[in-house]
Amino acid sequence: MLPVIASHRGTFITAISLSFVSLIFQVLVPNMLSSDIERTFERHVSSLHGDVISIVIVGVLAGVTGIVSRQYLYYTAYNVEADLRSLIYQHLTWLSFSFYDRVQSGQLISRANSDIRSVQMYSIFAPLIIVQCGIGVVAFGFMLSINWVLALISMVVMPILYVVGIKMRRVMFPISWITQSRLAEVATIVDENVNGVRVVKSFAQEEAEINRLADAAEGVAWAYIKDANIRAVWSPWVQNLPQLGLALVLLCGGWMVLHGDLAYPEILAFSLYLLMLQAPFMMLGQLVMMGQRAKASAGRIFEILDENPEITERPGAFDLTNVDGTIDFNHVDFTYDNGAEILKDFDAHIAPGETVALVGRTGSGKSTVARLMTRFYDVSGGAIAIDGHDIRDLTLTSLRENVGVVLDEPFLFSISIRDNIAYGRPDAPLEEIEAAAKAANADEFIVRLPEGYDTVVGERGYTLSGGQRQRIAIARTLLLNPPILILDDATSAIDVHVESGIYEALRGLLRQRTTIVIAHRVSTIALASRVLLLDEGRVVASGSHEDLLSRVPLYSEILAQTTPAEED
Repeated sequence: MLPVIASHRGTFITAISLSFVSLIFQVLVPNMLSSDIERTFERHVSSLHGDVISIVIVGVLAGVTGIVSRQYLYYTAYNVEADLRSLIYQHLTWLSFSFYDRVQSGQLISRANSDIRSVQMYSIFAPLIIVQCGIGVVAFGFMLSINWVLALISMVVMPILYVVGIKMRRVMFPISWITQSRLAEVATIVDENVNGVRVVKSFAQEEAEINRLADAAEGVAWAYIKDANIRAVWSPWVQNLPQLGLALVLLCGGWMVLHGDLAYPEILAFSLYLLMLQAPFMMLGQLVMMGQRAKASAGRIFEILDENPEITERPGAFDLTNVDGTIDFNHVDFTYDNGAEILKDFDAHIAPGETVALVGRTGSGKSTVARLMTRFYDVSGGAIAIDGHDIRDLTLTSLRENVGVVLDEPFLFSISIRDNIAYGRPDAPLEEIEAAAKAANADEFIVRLPEGYDTVVGERGYTLSGGQRQRIAIARTLLLNPPILILDDATSAIDVHVESGIYEALRGLLRQRTTIVIAHRVSTIALASRVLLLDEGRVVASGSHEDLLSRVPLYSEILAQTTPAEED
């Protein structure tokens, strides 16, 4: 955490320094009281008025510096929290799709919220307690100057307190980790139920999901109760052991006063210093508990930050420019992390400006080809080249700017339709946005909406139909005008009448770019000049639609099946 805190070292050092100054002022008070009592009652020198004014001034200075130090400390803590959230989100944007394949979104949400809050709380209180401990050393120095024997007697409980603190830390860490993990489970269930509410209601599984959440909540409650039990057992030791030291001081100090070895103003000052010394140790239990929770949370946070992206740019990667659109799949193999082998010796050549349809059964690797083209994943063997350049030698930004993909499950943000279409080009003028919408046959329904292009869609675009979402997704990609376009079954949710209108608008656009169409409908295949037939991850036939229909039984069999489009 030091690099994160160091970025705010100005305010952090100011906060700690002012806190230290505030406590120094507080340390002066017992000594001033002792001197005043000695002058007034033993030497019969009356300066009570001046003494009161001096103590008030010191108290005000302590209060003002304490207030300012707290403000700076909270400012630092909340900025550290914001920095951590930004670091996590920035790192998440760098991670590859394989990471998201195995990590639940609820886990990520929990780590970006409750875990960061635990770290932030510790970053506020730990410095204050550390300063308190530093002031305790100063107070102990004053105690030694008053009576070194009594000072050592007050410290006899410290070894016991140290052992108790170590024991407490060891038992707190595991339950702190379990607590944060179970909070993440609750967040995962809530996230799944919110995003999958239509499925839950469609299958009338509300009660089952409520029970599932209740079970997870009970798990969190168990962890909190276990945490509370540990606190109940160990906190009294940490809080009350210092009181034993105070009792010993009163016993021994009282005996010294009675025998004339110690003046009563000195025992008063000594007792006040001892109380001041006790404060940090009284908070030691809280520090240990918060520290172990923060340690568990920081571990969970850095599990993400220590994760390295699998898809990275090679040293010397260059931008893809002046694209002709030649695509070569050179004996490509691909296997997902779960061991599923999808592509085996996939070999194909696509000429510039050519529109090629990929046809095959579910699981034959069609959608995987689209994911490999944009380096969502890297090939396991072979290579993919654009204009003769291995795509692994290109910068990711330039590759994805030149290869536009319309996925079969379009995602819309909770912003206006205009902003959704202009997502890749936020500065695009309205005229170009409308032109892209017309090309996707979306303008017709957009203008009928209450606010037209300024209509804000609901979360994930669920206030629109599936076909409307797909048309907006097509328009979003067309606005970028990429030289290579991949339509991953992009019209699967669109009725045939609307689909024909989209294709009429697309035909002219497709002549200007290289296009790969992942197809399940004959109408979609009609857009292509050539069809690649996939089976078990490899190209088994290539030709026009009519050619394959007449000579390849497998092609006829696949077209005869009316299986809805699914992900490969």
